[in-house]
Amino acid sequence: MSRTQPQVPIEIVEKYIEAGHEWPATSRRIAEWAIQNKEWTAPHASLVNLCADQLARAMNEQYITDSQGRRVRAKHVVKTKEGGKQLYLWDDIRTANHDHMEIAFRQRREQIVADCSQLKIDVDSYNENRKPESPVQVVFDFTDDLIELAFASA
Repeated sequence: MSRTQPQVPIEIVEKYIEAGHEWPATSRRIAEWAIQNKEWTAPHASLVNLCADQLARAMNEQYITDSQGRRVRAKHVVKTKEGGKQLYLWDDIRTANHDHMEIAFRQRREQIVADCSQLKIDVDSYNENRKPESPVQVVFDFTDDLIELAFASA
């Protein structure tokens, strides 16, 4: 008889660690363990979500070359609400209307800012709580990085 499925995936991770398995571990290794041990099963909705996630990942990773020779992401997503439901609407940079692209670019920038904010919190916490001899330093001005990347791809 299968065990009760934990309500949140982090409980699966904790069970994996408590069982004495290799740690640190990849999410794939944990997933294989969870499936083998019937800690996780895939109901129909999960299969639809898995397929949608794979499609989104594929669209996110599709690149084209523009007329200037730049490698450009082809598909762009806009997070929106419709009828109280959150939707992720994908469109192609070659055919999308201006409003879609403007919102997609703004939302991607907001994601980058949020990632940087969380990184700063994580680094500050690590430095203050672990007190390493050489504190981790992170520079959030990406100007030089962008110049370097542009130069490397030219």
